[in-house]
Amino acid sequence: MALPWLAVLLTLICCSMTTDHAISDPDPPIKNLRIDPERKRLAWDQHGNVSEIGCYVNSKILKKAIEKPYCSLGDLSCEVKNYTVKVIKGQPFSAWIQYPKQGNPLAAADNLTCRVHDVDQLSCSWAVGEEAPANVQYHFYLKHPFLSLQPERQTLFRFLVNGTSGGSKIPCRQMTHRLEEIEILAAPNITKKWCNESYSFMEWEVRSLFTEDIKYELEIQKGTDLAYKEETELKVLGLRNPGPYTVKIKAMDSLFFESRPAGQWSAPQHLDCGRKDASFPIWLVYLLAPLGALLLVGLVFLCRRWPLMQKLFPRVPHVKDPVGDSFQNERMMAWDPEQQSQEECPVVRVQVLGET
Repeated sequence: MALPWLAVLLTLICCSMTTDHAISDPDPPIKNLRIDPERKRLAWDQHGNVSEIGCYVNSKILKKAIEKPYCSLGDLSCEVKNYTVKVIKGQPFSAWIQYPKQGNPLAAADNLTCRVHDVDQLSCSWAVGEEAPANVQYHFYLKHPFLSLQPERQTLFRFLVNGTSGGSKIPCRQMTHRLEEIEILAAPNITKKWCNESYSFMEWEVRSLFTEDIKYELEIQKGTDLAYKEETELKVLGLRNPGPYTVKIKAMDSLFFESRPAGQWSAPQHLDCGRKDASFPIWLVYLLAPLGALLLVGLVFLCRRWPLMQKLFPRVPHVKDPVGDSFQNERMMAWDPEQQSQEECPVVRVQVLGET
């Protein structure tokens, strides 16, 4: 009874090798099945009467290759996948390969993280794999057609870390994101602030190359009260009867703030609005200081030009009172115009007249 079962088993193995593996056919229609990473193709060498071949990824049909020896794959990932080609029209035949080459997944770079920060800086970090060899070396790649970061939105960037270690196979690790998805918004820059006993004003700005829709979270603490938070899409803060208070501000994506990295807090801004000397805006000081200097220069100029003013606008001489001037029984002042014209600045000369 054992011999018939053995014959059946050998027949099944023979048939399986003929239809599912290229090595069973001494002259297969598909040879040298390979991945071309530069052109992102599943390619092969083809001969014989084969007109249509199907390409599969993990047993799912990708597309058909008609009269051409390759199938386009698009972006290749670090995930190990099975790539299969099957003859659809012609003698049944199939072949498959794995890509990338299988290695210990625990040797790959761990916890790959990338962030855009400080407006236009990109930083990526990763950890050594748990079971990576001691001599492992990791290499970072940024897959994008541009040579530098560009302020382009809705463009996918691919971040990849590959590893090498002598003869050991180290799987790669990758992540794909748009830059606005991994941006840490910079801390708002305070541009204006002033206050008095009845009102406080503050203004700020935030720079970003990738995020347009921004809102702001404010943490405000008045005096000894507990701090509270507010959200606004404006770039200004106004408070009535503020008293002394402290505020700090951070920016966030107004549409996807729950899935994006948190922004950076600004340095705490403290304003003591209860003091009278704190009510004068610094920008007003900068405005009045030049005006005061101009006024001082103008007074000096007028003082030095007083004789010219005297000539242009001479004083009206004293008009004699025919009645009052006949009685010289009191002390009176007399003005000497000749003596006055000799002085640089106006000086009053006083002459005391006695009784007649």
